Amino acid sequence: MTIKGIIGKKLGMSTIYDADGKVQPVTVIQAGPCTVTQVKTLDNDGYNAVQIGFSEVKKINSPQAGHQERSGSKFSTLQEFEVENLDEIEVGQNITSNIFIDQKSVKVTSTTKGKGFSGAVKRYGFKGGPKTHGQSDRHRAVGSIGAGSSPGRVWPGTKMPGQYGNKTATVKGLKVVKVDVKENILLLKGAIPGYSGATVRIEIQ
Repeated sequence: MTIKGIIGKKLGMSTIYDADGKVQPVTVIQAGPCTVTQVKTLDNDGYNAVQIGFSEVKKINSPQAGHQERSGSKFSTLQEFEVENLDEIEVGQNITSNIFIDQKSVKVTSTTKGKGFSGAVKRYGFKGGPKTHGQSDRHRAVGSIGAGSSPGRVWPGTKMPGQYGNKTATVKGLKVVKVDVKENILLLKGAIPGYSGATVRIEIQ
C-alpha cells in the first residue's frame, strides 16, 4: 500500500510498559478502517491523490451521496492523501492500520479543545499585574496594548483576550509504539490535540 496516511478517532490516553519495565504514556487511536471514495489523477485533476472516507453514517446530503455512491458506503468525513503509485488504488478499496507497520514516527492533525472566551493569562500565559500597592483589579489584566500618540492605535495581532482553542493543530514526530492490525488500533507515544472521540488525521513521516 502506497498511501501516506489514514483518518481515525482519538479514543483517549493510557499507559503501557516497555521492554525495560518503564511506563510510557500513549494515545490510543482507532485508525480506520477507511474506504477509497475517489482517485485523483494528474490528467483529470492536476495532481495525484486519493480521497478516503471514515466514520460510516446512514444519511448524508444528496451531493455527497452521489459523490460517494461508487464506494458503496456513506461517510461523514472525507480527506485526501498523496500516494506514490495510483496503479495499486481503486475506488471501494479498504485502507487499514497495517500501513503503519514498520513505521517509526507519524504526524497527527486534529482540532484542539475549545476553551471559549479566555483572558490573556490563560490564553497566552501572561504573568498578570502586581498583587499589592493598591492594585485591586489588575491581577489578571493585559496591561498596556500600545502607545497613545504614536501609532495611536492597537496593532493587529496584539495578544489580548479572545477565543481560545478550537483550532487545527499538528504534532510531528510522534513515535509509533504499537499497531494492532486486527482491531485497527494505533498506540502513539505522548499526547495529541483534541478531545476523546475527536477525528484525527495520521500521516507517515
